[in-house]
Amino acid sequence: MSSTTPLFFGSIVALITPMDNHGEIDFDELKKLVDFHVAAGTNAIVSVGTTGESATLSIDENVKTILKTLEFAAGRIPVIAGTGANATSEAITMTKLLNNSGVAGCLSVVPYYNKPTQEGMYQHFKAIAESTDLPQLLYNVPGRTGSDLKPETVGRLAKIPNIVGIKEATGDVSRVKQIKQAAGEDFIFLSGDDATGLESMKLGGQGVISVTNNIASADMAKMCKLALEGKFDEAEAINQRLMALHRDLFIESNPIPVKWAAYKLGLIKQPALRLPLTTLSEQAQPAVLAALKGANLL
Repeated sequence: MSSTTPLFFGSIVALITPMDNHGEIDFDELKKLVDFHVAAGTNAIVSVGTTGESATLSIDENVKTILKTLEFAAGRIPVIAGTGANATSEAITMTKLLNNSGVAGCLSVVPYYNKPTQEGMYQHFKAIAESTDLPQLLYNVPGRTGSDLKPETVGRLAKIPNIVGIKEATGDVSRVKQIKQAAGEDFIFLSGDDATGLESMKLGGQGVISVTNNIASADMAKMCKLALEGKFDEAEAINQRLMALHRDLFIESNPIPVKWAAYKLGLIKQPALRLPLTTLSEQAQPAVLAALKGANLL
């Protein structure tokens, strides 16, 4: 699929999944978040990606949350479904359940823990893509999965018609050129690393699937719009103001800090997460508060 695919560009939020203090999904709060992103100019929502705590939600909860996000979006903003799993069969099941749902596409993470070979990753994503007509975005985040999807494997996968792009979260900006060379200029490159997102756009990336966007949504939307227009100096000014956030939203495991930040800004009622994740520690809170103030959000 060519880069005319209209939905995968700019500032895309890796949306948190709001929960109550018992770890149950709070759909009223989810609706508020969707409305917030529409108003802020976010280009698309990733529902139940890894920032949305996909690893601790059941398949039923994953699918219900994605369908609810679609319902709340009501056609105002594209919704990309997080459908990754470390079992290929589970990823296929989830993808098939969303086939006629109205999602813009699927984001599928490299299988975590089991450490497949490059051939294993190729066969995993090939099997998922062949189970659906939905556009597929690969998601490489070796710091979380323990495996690195290499550019040459991405190049092989790009030959499958509905594998249209990648969320690349190594933070290595040289990957933009390597992946474009291996997969073709039309292959969509989205950064999954806020700290280097703008740098990747300067090198030809089309946008950022962002954690920071959960709380600095209007700023991220403006920064990405400027970058896509080639106004890199103006984009850089915004990016520098957000740089402490890009860093300190990872002071503890994502999405612990960003949920706490969203709570402090009144975007969600509780900073609650599902075990084994726990709320941001008292030691880490001052750094996140300082980053929020530095970004002019508090």
